Amino acid sequence: MPNPYQIMTLIYNRAFIAIATLDITKTIDFYSKLLQLKPENYIPNVYAEFDFPQLHLAIFQPKIDHITEFNNSQGSGMSICLEVVDLANAIAFLTDIGYPPSGDIITASHGQEIYAYDPAGNRLILYQKN
Repeated sequence: MPNPYQIMTLIYNRAFIAIATLDITKTIDFYSKLLQLKPENYIPNVYAEFDFPQLHLAIFQPKIDHITEFNNSQGSGMSICLEVVDLANAIAFLTDIGYPPSGDIITASHGQEIYAYDPAGNRLILYQKN
């Protein structure tokens, strides 16, 4: 009889974030500008991947039979956090690419941060450590 208290482990090779969007072209363009990278594994109007140190980001167009899962203007509860060297420069950069942060800079225990949103409504948290 197996031990009911035996601890199972999950073995995995890699973890990444995937963002669903109904406007994939606009969202890929946003992340290309924000991350200053060209997408890899790019399938126009379907899928793109950005691979950079510490994170692998995938963006996909939901299949027709799954669109209702993603059809909202508020994005998800997920946030993408980017630690930046210069918050003022990051704000200027986001503004320059057409996505100025909403609201004011927030002072948090770890430093200063500001929120912005991608074209699909997913929240970006840009922060500068104290």
